Amino acid sequence: MKQPALAYQQLNCILAGVDEAGRGPLAGPVIAAAVILDSGNPIAGVMDSKLLTEARREKLALEIRAKSLAWGIGRAEIDEIERLNILYASMLAMQRAVMALAVEPELVVVDGNRCPDLQYRVEAIVKGDRLIPAISAASILAKVTRDREMIELDSAYPGYGFARHKGYPTRQHIQALQELGVSAIHRRSYAPVRRLLESHPHESGNTIA
Repeated sequence: MKQPALAYQQLNCILAGVDEAGRGPLAGPVIAAAVILDSGNPIAGVMDSKLLTEARREKLALEIRAKSLAWGIGRAEIDEIERLNILYASMLAMQRAVMALAVEPELVVVDGNRCPDLQYRVEAIVKGDRLIPAISAASILAKVTRDREMIELDSAYPGYGFARHKGYPTRQHIQALQELGVSAIHRRSYAPVRRLLESHPHESGNTIA
């Protein structure tokens, strides 16, 4: 019996891989990417973005954009994360990434165990970012895109350390939240942020909305 990953790679169809970055952070948007690789123009070293250094991800992201048949980026903003919850906001970002593709896929494969609502055939693959090259490529593109945005937001919201931790709940980030308050790009429904707001209901951060 063929392994599922091998079976997908041998399919003779236009295959789009989809992944997201940014479910866990306390701040910033969730970003998704969709990638249709070109079998005639392979990209060496594509793998799960979490297994790559930042420099390697940046280099591969350039290659993915240059060599893929198509790629698209989708996002869900802070207000959408708060209104929908992070799971459904991630699905929305994935939908938008697929819709941004310049080439229509015949099959969409998504990292994880949930599928966004799409007009195309779509299947979820647990640990797909380690098994399917197109999903690995999407994971790299989503991660690089989001990291760059968080670096830009570091200038707009100084003191929180977004350029270093990208919004994830590090000790430094929690300490900055306690000292500076909650900014406009923080996810107020997330427990560490919510607890801070509940314990200091009248205290405003330097950028709180």
